[in-house]
Amino acid sequence: MLKVNDPDSGVNGQVHCDINDNIPFAIISQSNNFFSLCTDQELDREKEAEFNITVTCSDEGVPSLSSSTSLRLHISDVNDNAPVFERNYYEAYVVENNTPGLSIFTVKASDTDYNQNARVSYILEESTVNGLPVSSYVSVSADSGVINAVRAFDYEQLKDFHFRVRAQDGGSPPLSSNVTVKLTVQDQNDNAPQVLYPVQTGGSVVAEIVPRSADVGYLVTKVVAVDVDSGQNAWLSYKLQKATDRALFEVGAQNGEIRTVRQVTDKDAVKQKLTVVVEDNGQPSRSAVVNINVAVADTFPEVLSEFTDFTHHKQYNDDLTFYLVLALAAVSFLFITTVVVIISVKIYRWRQSRIFYQSNLPVIPYYPPGYTDTGVTGTLPHMYNYDACMTTDSRKSDCKYSTLGGQSVLVMDRSFAETMQHVMKENNFLDDADSPEMVYKATIIENAVKGSKLTTVSASDADEGSNGHVSYYISDAVDISLADMFLVNEQNGDVILIGQIDYEKSNMYQLDVQARDQGGLSDTCKVIIDVLDINDNNPAIIIVSMSSSISEESKPNTVVAMIKVNDLDSGANGQVICTVNDNIPFTINSPSNNFFSLITDQELDREREAEYNITVTCSDEGVPSLSSSTSLRLHISDVNDNAPVFERNNYEAYVVENNTPGLSIFTVKASDADYNQNARVSYILEESTVNGLPVSSYVSVSADNGVIIAVRSFDYEQLKDFHFRVRAQDGGSPPLSSNVTVKLTIQDQNDNAPQVLYPVQTGGSVVAEIVPRSADVGYLVTKVVAVDVDSGQNAWLSYKLQKATDRALFEVGAQNGEIRTVRQVTDKDAVKQKLTVVVEDNGQPSRSAVVNINVAVADTFPEVLSEFTDFSHHKQYNDDLTFYLVLALAAVSFLFITTVVVIISVKIYRWRQSRIFYQSNLPVIPYYPPGYTDTGVTGTLPHMYNYDACMTTDSRKSDCKYSTLGGQSVLVMDRSFTETMQRAMRENNLLEDPDSPELVRACYNYITFPYVMQIYKSELNITCIYNCNRRGLNCSF
Repeated sequence: MLKVNDPDSGVNGQVHCDINDNIPFAIISQSNNFFSLCTDQELDREKEAEFNITVTCSDEGVPSLSSSTSLRLHISDVNDNAPVFERNYYEAYVVENNTPGLSIFTVKASDTDYNQNARVSYILEESTVNGLPVSSYVSVSADSGVINAVRAFDYEQLKDFHFRVRAQDGGSPPLSSNVTVKLTVQDQNDNAPQVLYPVQTGGSVVAEIVPRSADVGYLVTKVVAVDVDSGQNAWLSYKLQKATDRALFEVGAQNGEIRTVRQVTDKDAVKQKLTVVVEDNGQPSRSAVVNINVAVADTFPEVLSEFTDFTHHKQYNDDLTFYLVLALAAVSFLFITTVVVIISVKIYRWRQSRIFYQSNLPVIPYYPPGYTDTGVTGTLPHMYNYDACMTTDSRKSDCKYSTLGGQSVLVMDRSFAETMQHVMKENNFLDDADSPEMVYKATIIENAVKGSKLTTVSASDADEGSNGHVSYYISDAVDISLADMFLVNEQNGDVILIGQIDYEKSNMYQLDVQARDQGGLSDTCKVIIDVLDINDNNPAIIIVSMSSSISEESKPNTVVAMIKVNDLDSGANGQVICTVNDNIPFTINSPSNNFFSLITDQELDREREAEYNITVTCSDEGVPSLSSSTSLRLHISDVNDNAPVFERNNYEAYVVENNTPGLSIFTVKASDADYNQNARVSYILEESTVNGLPVSSYVSVSADNGVIIAVRSFDYEQLKDFHFRVRAQDGGSPPLSSNVTVKLTIQDQNDNAPQVLYPVQTGGSVVAEIVPRSADVGYLVTKVVAVDVDSGQNAWLSYKLQKATDRALFEVGAQNGEIRTVRQVTDKDAVKQKLTVVVEDNGQPSRSAVVNINVAVADTFPEVLSEFTDFSHHKQYNDDLTFYLVLALAAVSFLFITTVVVIISVKIYRWRQSRIFYQSNLPVIPYYPPGYTDTGVTGTLPHMYNYDACMTTDSRKSDCKYSTLGGQSVLVMDRSFTETMQRAMRENNLLEDPDSPELVRACYNYITFPYVMQIYKSELNITCIYNCNRRGLNCSF
């Protein structure tokens, strides 16, 4: 608001104001001499953040005079722009087997807003990759947008994946945008080649036989290998590393074929051992080695004579049995799954067919005509009048009016009355009436009652008679306004008040009083009337300028408001002092006359008081004192002067091992006493290392809510606990932060079975311990030693004897695992004793390990050998087991294949049935006239009607076929049906002359026959007339 004063009058004092061009502002005249500067366009701080406005005010005089002033206006920012990424799409690369916590890439977004509204934070949006949260793969730094790897990637398991990053500004409410990032995992040569053929088994001695008549280039075998890496890391090359005779064999570098280099001779050894190295092309390269046994012989007995251990051993049979059982289980599972799926599909289709029988009628809501939908946004269509009522907060008038007996009463105190008397005494009239210029002085208080006598003027005339009679008048030269205020008594010269006296309008009056005799002579005198001021005006408070809010970091003596106080009274009555209410950090002082400034006198703290109601009271020094007051509301704007504070000084969290990655473990919570954006707390995981790896590869912290999330599955046996720090940072500028230490303890789970350290279990062991027959009771046979890597009660082990050849001979210590004899060994005890000991931990559920111990009760070792000749599993047993496993596998496979074939056959049959009408020459008529009826139910029609029979895609094929031969319509049917047709034709007199060709032709073209059709399990008697030309049936039911 601008006020312009021009002391000139008329057009010279009329002012108009203008501002500079090309700015979104305009100046408008509000009232006399007041102008308002307002906006006339929408503002955009991003286009122009500051305006220098020049206001020029000119009068309309000639020549025109003008003045100008400059205003600097800052445009405060509003959060109206979302962050924008530098690219629409990012693609990053990381080499597999990276270190967790590695910085991969950086996304960058900018915000054109200002200050806090332009502060961008980055958030990883939730999604899943291979069923796991994306946060278990990568994390994004909230401050810098750096994408970090949370885990080590494996190219063979995951080649690439997509995720989205959201950039969010610090405004309130915040605005955001997102971008898609594709992370490609680059292959590293971390896998050695795998040899597929020849299969390496511990029992194989001879893999290939080369006849001595083999020519040069004879293909002995081929080494087949693969590498799961990609690119050049998977390019394989083969070379012969060792050989019994390097001059006899060579290996193809690219194909792995082993061939003879020269002719085999009789001098070549029968046993040949080759070592082939398969190497990839990576940097550094990796390799695999395969050992191949080659026999150079013409007959198998010759081979056996050299390779005495060529038979299949127990290990081979065990492996074969294992794989047969595995194959049988897989095929059985597949067969059962197929049967379950078929039954489920059948049940599902049956339930689908029942939907319409179980459905209810639709619910149709009813709306009465008099109602209307009010769920919209609009404007009420009518205008309403309101009466303005005063509220309880309306101010009362400072004045009260009363009438006392119809008189005007002047009330004054004793001191004021004495002062008036003293003044009257000092202003006595002059006794000399002949003075050429008489001056009378009188004093009156303002607001005196009308009729008050001010003074008396007196004149004397020496003449006698009528010439000596003096009359008194106010001179005509006096201002007419004075004649309305004062009156002079013509007879006695009393000066009387007849008007209203106001000191603020005039503090002195001068009258010219004329005294005239009847002879026409006159004289004048002056009457000077001084008006004494009384305190009858309250101070008027004008707010010149004021800030609606002030920063809490304002220093003492900061000006909050400028106040101007006017009191129209004079002297002490016009002297004003201003005060403010108590217990507030503000005071008021007077920098100049009638101007007061409201300033701070203490430091402010918004967290203690966010708003003040300041009452300014201004009082004059009159007696009695008059005062006025006004209330000011002042908001304290927030400054980011408080850091977030955690609820605890330290946290301790627990997580059970083998947890799912992405599990929420714990929540840290911090609060900020500031306001709005300055109180918005975000949580950041501070960088540190745990066992040489970044802590971010173990846990992550949600920036919004402080939830601590497990990034990986923990293993108590590898890591029992670790510490990390979480930083809570507010959204101020600059931000303030605090941190807290969190101890994460991994709780043990019983996930490890006991491990038997002794006796060592080997496939070739036959006798583990020997007990002499002279052993006493309590003889220590052996001791089972086992450990459990779990902790606590999960690692408490107990031992018990599960099986024994003679349970009355041995016992096992429950706590120490010692196997001792319970009684004296006798000659009747069998030499071969087999014990099965179970080692069990104390977890819930418990886990166990089994150890088999062979014990020989004998005094000499030859005695042991004579008894333990067949201690191992016999070949016959293995052969029988293999036979039954193969038989079972074949039976289940045959049953499974038969089921699949039957299902496919049924599907093909139904499909061919559905194609009948697509291959028919009859037209498909989609329109159904009113004569049709619904046959989708079971029942008998009660009346005779004519119907048109229409076949559906599910109808069975007719026994009749129709064709056109030589332009005629021919009906082809079997013999029994033909006889029925002829009888029907005779009964209908269609064949008067059976030999007439015309009638026979008519018979072909228009035939009536009875036919029985079954429609939805209901037999209907149908009489149909076939029209050959129309190729249709007209039937009567």
